[in-house]
Amino acid sequence: MQERAVLVGLEFKGRRNIRPGSPAEQIAVSAEDSLAELAALARSAGATVADRVIQSRTAPEAATLIGSGKVDELKELVGGLEAEVVLFDHELTPTQQRNLEQALGCKVLDSTQLILDIFARRARTREGQLQVELAQLNYLLPRLTGHGVEMSRLGGGIGTRGPGETQLETDRRRIHRRTRTIREELERVRGHRWVQRKQREAVPLAMAVLVGYTNAGKSTLFNRLTGASVEADARLFATLDPTIRAVRLPSNRRILVSDTVGFIRNLPTTLIQAFRATLEEVTEASLLIHVVDAASPHAAQEVAHVQKVLAELGCEKSPQLLVLNKVDLIRETNLDAEALHGRISAGQGRAVAVSARSGEGLEGLVSVMDEVLPGDALSRARFRFPAGEGAPLHLLHEWGRVLSVAYAADDCEVEAEVSESLKRRLASYLI
Repeated sequence: MQERAVLVGLEFKGRRNIRPGSPAEQIAVSAEDSLAELAALARSAGATVADRVIQSRTAPEAATLIGSGKVDELKELVGGLEAEVVLFDHELTPTQQRNLEQALGCKVLDSTQLILDIFARRARTREGQLQVELAQLNYLLPRLTGHGVEMSRLGGGIGTRGPGETQLETDRRRIHRRTRTIREELERVRGHRWVQRKQREAVPLAMAVLVGYTNAGKSTLFNRLTGASVEADARLFATLDPTIRAVRLPSNRRILVSDTVGFIRNLPTTLIQAFRATLEEVTEASLLIHVVDAASPHAAQEVAHVQKVLAELGCEKSPQLLVLNKVDLIRETNLDAEALHGRISAGQGRAVAVSARSGEGLEGLVSVMDEVLPGDALSRARFRFPAGEGAPLHLLHEWGRVLSVAYAADDCEVEAEVSESLKRRLASYLI
């Protein structure tokens, strides 16, 4: 059964003196637009949006964020709609969340908790589940305070006794221990990723990573490029666990393409830190393929938000290719495609228009990827492998294009089309 939710947004008066053309203007969004994105998040989490409320204030109120008068109005609205949860499009302090829950008599969550809940639903791999749990614990820890009498009972059991020992302190210690364990497990994951990366670097292959705002169509494009079957639908954060596949370019060389989690405005810092292991693929990429929903009315702002997150990851200077996706939707809505492309891609370097859904423009995208990625020229070569050495022969079959094989008593001769990097690696077997 879906929970009925009331959405609450906050608009600050007197904060419209933003310089035209500045980065702040690119990122600024109205309270209505921000609340529309919160509604999409709520639906992705399985809730039904019953109503939306926007409060206009000069500054947030310390106790309840929106002020006592608005809280009374909200209480009547929640009771009349029989809503089970109130979702705030603004991060709540522990005190504000506690006061609002007591006043409204229902569950109160902010956007960070909502995103964490969606992530918890989407995580499939052990790594993804660990990252979500770490982010949840980091968010929960400061919110243990303020629970008052209900958490001040003396702890029971071995290890919880002592002068002045409280349940609150026990909970804190338990969370710290669990957090430390998760961090150690994630470090092991990073170690495994490092080993895998070193194995890939043994035969240097360029890595192209898809990045972009959530629901821009990255997974659909990834499936088109690689023939994979990554889940792709209209829900936000449908893709959480990264996937890597090999793709052959028109020059016949192979590259690796990775799909990643989508970004969103005001992505919590705790989430970026928790997903460091996953996002390392972004920082190691030879090319960032920045996918944009060109049909979105907020495409320019979404591009700016993604660039902001990339800067936080330290890879804003990595080579980028802007992919303007969903051009088929632009034509369906009779928008001026050329003007829209110019507005979105201004200052973002080279751009390619595609439709991941229909496959339109895909050949052009792959050709541009071939041009932009670092070169690794192909040439024909002949190799002779001793009969007992299967590893280099397997390497050649895996990363080259075998044209002919001739077996003899003690060895086999192979003619193949290979990259310069692979030829150097197999130089001792060249004829």
